[in-house]
Amino acid sequence: MSYLAASWFRKLVLIATLLALGVVVLGAYVRLSDAGLGCPDWPGCYGTLTVPESEVAITHAQTVYPDKPVVAHKAWKEMVHRYFAGSLGLLILSLFILGWRARSQIKVSPIVPSVLLLLVMFQAALGMWTVTLLLRPVIVTSHLMGGMTTLALLTWIAHRHWGVVSARFVGSANLKLAIRGALLVIFVQVFLGGWTSSNYAAMACTDFPTCHGLWMPDMDFVTGFHWIRELGQTAEGKPLELAAFTAIQWTHRLGALVTFIYLGVLGHLLLKNSYLRLMAWQLLLLLAVQIALGIANLVLHLPLILAVAHNLGAALLVVTIIIINSKITAFRGEVR
Repeated sequence: MSYLAASWFRKLVLIATLLALGVVVLGAYVRLSDAGLGCPDWPGCYGTLTVPESEVAITHAQTVYPDKPVVAHKAWKEMVHRYFAGSLGLLILSLFILGWRARSQIKVSPIVPSVLLLLVMFQAALGMWTVTLLLRPVIVTSHLMGGMTTLALLTWIAHRHWGVVSARFVGSANLKLAIRGALLVIFVQVFLGGWTSSNYAAMACTDFPTCHGLWMPDMDFVTGFHWIRELGQTAEGKPLELAAFTAIQWTHRLGALVTFIYLGVLGHLLLKNSYLRLMAWQLLLLLAVQIALGIANLVLHLPLILAVAHNLGAALLVVTIIIINSKITAFRGEVR
């Protein structure tokens, strides 16, 4: 029975990883198409599990939510995202159950799918708060970070079961440390990107490489990075000024430069390793595309398809760095 559970665990984790990538990208699409409040309640939409479209249903919805007019195309975007996220949650619950039943045969500790289940439960709460707290930046950014962390953990579990790993792939302790450091670099940059997007600060300055024609424009970091505040407002409830938006976007640019240098150097170092050369090329290609997308979004004023592609690029960079880290990490019991 435990062998069958392990077999199902191996199959489902791959499906869940692909679905998690889709949920992250779909979430970005919902946010960037301004459909995050397409449904004023949670987990349903105007009190139902679908979007009200008939005249009777719309009339009822407007009676219950008189200040929230029904915009069907936005509501459907939000609900499709919730359907996919809910399906992912059920898959992760299955992985939790199967992981403990086959804990002696799976290639990760059963604690990992347990942490994953707790994370997804917290993600559901963040999804609810995103709606009830009206897109408060700290909640929206936390929701993005939770989605990326979910994707990262699923990628790790999937690669342990489908990939080739060995501590012998990298002999240099310094190179191993640099590979581990890439995780910190990419997640800090994902956070900065999420903070920029959730504050609608992507267009704070549209020239490149300068900002408002200056290398160091007028910026208000204290207000821009104050966590507990409403969308578009200061902690005191006043409208957020341009200097705060500029500080947010400028910091994201600086993070992009640091990320480009760090991952670029790491990628070139990994090209010398025959075991990791293919992953190094993948890392460098994704990095180049991601930087190009970031610049194109600025110059072209954030077209939706490029903005969503930029989020996809970030997710694929996370997946790639997780796989590289997994490849150099020994299985339990492997002689190092």
